[in-house]
Amino acid sequence: MESDAGESEAVKGKTDPVKKLMWSGLLAGVTAAVSIVANRAASAVWRRMFDEEPPE
Repeated sequence: MESDAGESEAVKGKTDPVKKLMWSGLLAGVTAAVSIVANRAASAVWRRMFDEEPPE
């Protein structure tokens, strides 16, 4: 018979609130970074297509 001592809390169905907060922060940071990169890429495509700055 196996003991429960080796099981993590996530396996038991519980999530540490600090880890949840860290995950939310990481997700927000990655989302912001991807948004900035997408904006720059779209602006570059716009400039090549129309030879002017993109609208605000």
